[in-house]
Amino acid sequence: MIAKQLRVAARLTGVAGLLVCYLPFHAACIVARRPSPWPRRFLGGSAWVAGVTVRAEGNMAAAPLLLVANHVSWIDILALGTTGTAFIAHDGLASHPLLRLLCGMNGTVFVARHDRARVGAQAVRIAEALAGTGARGGVLTLFPEGTTGDGRTLLPFKSALLAAVEYAPCTVSVQPVLIDYGAEAAAIAWTGAEPGLGNVLRVLARDRPLEVTLRFLPPLMPGERASRKMMARAARERIASALTADAEAKTNAA
Repeated sequence: MIAKQLRVAARLTGVAGLLVCYLPFHAACIVARRPSPWPRRFLGGSAWVAGVTVRAEGNMAAAPLLLVANHVSWIDILALGTTGTAFIAHDGLASHPLLRLLCGMNGTVFVARHDRARVGAQAVRIAEALAGTGARGGVLTLFPEGTTGDGRTLLPFKSALLAAVEYAPCTVSVQPVLIDYGAEAAAIAWTGAEPGLGNVLRVLARDRPLEVTLRFLPPLMPGERASRKMMARAARERIASALTADAEAKTNAA
């Protein structure tokens, strides 16, 4: 127990140290109105401090780009953050001052998924960010399941916010991404009634290294982009196929 507590304390201290070191450089970039590489470096460094190794398979498409990914854990943010993407996140995160600061650094676009009356306006804001007219533009990540899953199966994909691709004043690539934790998926997944803070502390207390693979799948073809529902269905099918193929490969190897 003491070893786990010390491990958590050391990792939290390491992340805090990265934030203190990087924040002035990030602020300087903002003042100079220059693109800031520091959010990407902070997220990648935080992943390393947490004992996470990030691998990438396949190629990420060029911006403007909407990445559509499965959602397993808060580690997803650290892993995908190494690519330089910003995120579309639930506005509940903005109620926490520290999380609001961290999300703001990375150009997060906040949405209220429960507010159906504002879905159209929220999709327009996402389209503006993709077009580069927001604080950070070019690449955004959407988790269309709307919550975290167990890493082995996919929840239904919600299509409403994919309308942003239709609203964007430029052609936006839509690329599915499988976030794969392999055999460790069930151990780190945030599911059920587990409190968020409890999951964070449990994952940080691990003594085994964690490897996550970002599998960049082929972007959607024009025929798969005719509507937001078609995009959601095509992206889910592509990620589900990759997830199944990966599981079968691991079973055969064993």
